[in-house]
Amino acid sequence: MNGAESLVHTLLGAGVDTCFANPGTSEMHFVAALDRIPGMRCVLGLQENVVTGMADGYFRMSGKPAATLLHCGPGLANGLANLHNARRARSAMVNCVGDQATYHRPLDAQLTADTEGFARGVSGWVRTVEKATEVARDAAVAVQAARTSPGQIATLILPSDTCWDEAPGGPAAALPVPAAPQADPLAIHNAAKALRSRQNVLILLGGLALTSEAQALAWRIAQATGAHVLAEMSNSRVERGQGRMQLERVPYPVDLAIEALKPYTTIILVNSKAPVGFFAYPNKPSRHHREDADILLLTRYEADPIQALTALAEELGAPEAAIPSPGPRPEAVRGTPTPEGLAQTLAALMPDHAVVADESVSFGRGFYKFTHAAPAHDWLHITGGAIGCGIPLATGAAIGAPGRRVINLQADGSGMYTLQGLWTQAREKLPVTTIVISNRKYQILIGEYHGVGANPGRTAMDMLDLGNPDLDWVKLANGMGVEAARTNTLEGVADLMRQSFASDGPFLIEMEV
Repeated sequence: MNGAESLVHTLLGAGVDTCFANPGTSEMHFVAALDRIPGMRCVLGLQENVVTGMADGYFRMSGKPAATLLHCGPGLANGLANLHNARRARSAMVNCVGDQATYHRPLDAQLTADTEGFARGVSGWVRTVEKATEVARDAAVAVQAARTSPGQIATLILPSDTCWDEAPGGPAAALPVPAAPQADPLAIHNAAKALRSRQNVLILLGGLALTSEAQALAWRIAQATGAHVLAEMSNSRVERGQGRMQLERVPYPVDLAIEALKPYTTIILVNSKAPVGFFAYPNKPSRHHREDADILLLTRYEADPIQALTALAEELGAPEAAIPSPGPRPEAVRGTPTPEGLAQTLAALMPDHAVVADESVSFGRGFYKFTHAAPAHDWLHITGGAIGCGIPLATGAAIGAPGRRVINLQADGSGMYTLQGLWTQAREKLPVTTIVISNRKYQILIGEYHGVGANPGRTAMDMLDLGNPDLDWVKLANGMGVEAARTNTLEGVADLMRQSFASDGPFLIEMEV
């Protein structure tokens, strides 16, 4: 058994049975081992940022880490943007990155790079294997690190000789996964005291606290105490729709966020942090809550929110409280596309237990308000702000949640970063409906330009415009093997949604706005 074979056996033994890959020369022994050893589903991405984005979406829906297979330092670097998003989502994955053979590295060949340096900024754990006999041991530790709550990126760098040399010790056994930390009893007591004695208290949920179970507990506490509940602005996965809270998020725009948080003199953080701006803006505060607000930490991101919220509800003596119905599903909307109309149409037509991968950017900031009455579904956000996550995220989510329809709400400019993911959807025959919001401009950057107090002129607008020539998403999708159609009406969007939901494979709708 060589090092690569010991790696594959170790990954499978630790429950890692999916590999998103874009391999190169230094990974050929790993590829050969994947060919010889049954049990690993291998999914090819045509660019590394697609690969890492798919692994992110896969974990968000399956709760299991996947492996990625990346080619040397530059291949890892190509995937850094979606690794940044995955780190912010606290997604677990094991990056297997090839590298120059240990004896070849000092010769400084063309692909030699500071691979560890690239990896450290986006990884919770990094290690370079020194010899084949250590591959299995290090792989087992990498999986353990990735699965440590709430999820981490573990990057294992594998010089090519560590994969082709013999590893007589064979695979390593799976290591135990540390339990999620429990809330400090004093933190529970302090939160309960604040909820009993104060008005204008906000419970801010994030991360693992956005499951339906955690929402039900937060609602129970809020009903007993008069507190309000919000979600963080950007979240890995929110369980939404019928039977869940009509939960809104802290707004993205600075002025709206400050206004939304102005009433709260106490904020209780549940797997979240005190709200800050996405960017700094001239003459505007970076912290969006009141300066005199008391910030109380109930649980950090890695902690178990169910245990904490259950203990808090019990200390308060909060009775069970049914989550109110948001009312009937809306009807599909007709006419010119608008954010409200698209959201209502989506809520009217989405299948039960759909998954929404949202990279609608500025067009979709108000979607939540109009989709509370949709069937139960999951909503995945762009968590790190690095655009180009939507198509890969949807692709990985479809693999991580087999049998569920995935709907990708996709801005056109950011979609161009990783449109290669459509090819993987076609190859894997995945049930993904991509709705491209085609306004042919970087609309969010036009807003940001004004946000920093500047007025764009001709040169600036040329850099924010996607016309001349116009992008043709129907042809782009067809070129990737995905059926597609274009419409400029909401009734057209509705008809195409129904058509796509009735099929087993991918479909792209270009919605001109």
